[in-house]
Amino acid sequence: MQARGRYLLAGLAACLLAGLYLRPGRRRAAAASPPEPEPRRGSALAAGPAEAGAGRRARGGAGPAGGRCRMETCFDFSRCRRHGFRVYVYPARGRLSEPQRRVLRSLRGSRFYTPEPGRACLLVLPLERGPRSPDAPARPPHWNGGRNHLLFSLHRDGPLGFEPGQALLAQAGPGAPGFRPRFDVSLPLFPRRLPQRGGARAGPFPAPRRYLLVFEGQRSPSGLGAETRAALRHLHNGRDLLLLTACRPGPGARCDRPAADYARYDSQELMQNSSFCLVPWGRRLGFFRFLEALQAACIPVLLSNGWELPFSEVIDWNKAAIIGDERLLLQIPSITRSIDHDRVLALRQQTQFLWETYFSSVEKIVLTTLEIIQDRIQAHISRNQVMWNAQPGGLYALPQFSTSLADFPFYYCALGRSPAKEFTAVIQAASPLLSQSQPIVRLILAVAKSKYCTQIVVLWSCEKPPPPRSRWPSVPVPFSVVEEEHKTMSSRFFPYDLIRTDAVLSLDEDTVLSTNEVDFAFTVWCSFPERIVGYPARSHYWDSSKGWWAYTSKWTNEYSMVLTGGAFYHRYYHYLYTFYLPGSLHSMVDQMANCEDILMNFLVSAVTKLPPIKVTQKKQYKETMMQQGSKTSRWADPEHFAQRQACMNSFASWFGFMPLVHSQMRLDPVLFKDQVSILRKKYRDIERL
Repeated sequence: MQARGRYLLAGLAACLLAGLYLRPGRRRAAAASPPEPEPRRGSALAAGPAEAGAGRRARGGAGPAGGRCRMETCFDFSRCRRHGFRVYVYPARGRLSEPQRRVLRSLRGSRFYTPEPGRACLLVLPLERGPRSPDAPARPPHWNGGRNHLLFSLHRDGPLGFEPGQALLAQAGPGAPGFRPRFDVSLPLFPRRLPQRGGARAGPFPAPRRYLLVFEGQRSPSGLGAETRAALRHLHNGRDLLLLTACRPGPGARCDRPAADYARYDSQELMQNSSFCLVPWGRRLGFFRFLEALQAACIPVLLSNGWELPFSEVIDWNKAAIIGDERLLLQIPSITRSIDHDRVLALRQQTQFLWETYFSSVEKIVLTTLEIIQDRIQAHISRNQVMWNAQPGGLYALPQFSTSLADFPFYYCALGRSPAKEFTAVIQAASPLLSQSQPIVRLILAVAKSKYCTQIVVLWSCEKPPPPRSRWPSVPVPFSVVEEEHKTMSSRFFPYDLIRTDAVLSLDEDTVLSTNEVDFAFTVWCSFPERIVGYPARSHYWDSSKGWWAYTSKWTNEYSMVLTGGAFYHRYYHYLYTFYLPGSLHSMVDQMANCEDILMNFLVSAVTKLPPIKVTQKKQYKETMMQQGSKTSRWADPEHFAQRQACMNSFASWFGFMPLVHSQMRLDPVLFKDQVSILRKKYRDIERL
């Protein structure tokens, strides 16, 4: 009976608890809160009620329409279908911070910029924030609740001061609660000295470094990150762990003691001589030390829980940083010591790649932001993770050309494949065809004999109409004459649809090459498909007396350019030349009718960070004189050389640095010039030239 009573009491208690749980108010609350969907790549996860509330507090009041925004719900894709991905920048009505002005300058100088708001897919509203701006910005005429608007929040952390609504936020160091995944964009907090364009290229760095882990910074007695920074003294050993902080008095707080070793070390020198750099919490989540560590090839060790890392939507930070937990601070030394040498080297190499590609200038940060948003809008032709995280990076791998890695020259080695053994010859013709003895006729016959040639295309840029097919020589490969509509110098690098092969042999009409030379150069290019490979070489140097870059055509053992009057390269560079470079450079080249070959060398070297490759010194190579009445070749014109000198500096100014790389390597055929029988040599005709 006692056991039966206990069972009865237990049953009554269970019924009572079930009634309390299933009361009407509880059922309605459960029904009103459906389970959150699992996040998927390519779509944004809507924030829950708690996250939305935290986001409203972090951003100064993002309402219900903006707190749960996704691209699918808060962005009008139809604006982008009409005119493509174009960006309009509103005129500023008040004073702007210096970072805001620099961002707007990069936006207006990008290839996406349009001065017409009606043609824009994305509209950028300048933020007039902080004490420099007495009033909040007025709503622009195309605001529409913030839809299709982008705000760069760079000046300082804290509330925006107005309701952003459905606008995208590109914010420096946003915390996880206020960040809308795959809608907002996380930016780094960049210093004032960061270049506007180009940026310093990463130099060589030694593999072994003096220190293992370093940090030098200030701490406050209280506030954000104060406890973490105060605890760093427990890790400092004065040998390979240098974790130095100096106390900074705050309101109502004093420092108990001065820092003993803080003034003895320079932070930049420490980072350049350490394998790992600690990046703890500070006054701002997007700490300046983060970019400084990347630039110094020092692996960041992040102790900023809740920080959405810069461009984390596309960048795999596990390949370049150690993401730690500030609650496990004392374990950081043992974690860094456990990483083997090869892994350390790989991490440091990736820090250099990310720094040079996405963070070394304000322009690169802005362009990366725009490209991420464009990939969301054009999801069917977006970049994959390999394009973003491997050389040459997402800014140079345009998915509008192709979404397959196999169609780009940079990924052949990673994919374990080689380019197809075929090429298309593209000949620029600017003179009328008067006789069968002209250099262009001999050139067509020599190229057509190559076993690798599958097509010959003549780009007719002469003012006179092209001759009929019967006037051209008969060749065993498909032959086409394309009459250029605008007849400009840049049109020789237009990505014509009839060019189907990966390899392109670019030729001037007066180029003198034999079939053996063509075959050998193509064989070399197949081993270096990402570079320009050819015969006529030029160089550059810094003229300190005049303070500019100088162009030279002297025969020396060093070169930095291979002219496209006789060179192989990948057809992707046609697309990049046409759609990546700005119209101002195209106009400059077309107006002077000069320098298009120099610009192509600048572009390819900027992408690959490698020099071109010259094949087989040919001392008899000369740009032949084109007899057109009393006119001679443009190569003999002093004005032509002066223009090329000016082009060097104009191009270097646009890139923000000098991308050309010097080389002393020349590739010759096996047994070239060796004292052996000519019958043992594959390319026998080259030595006779």
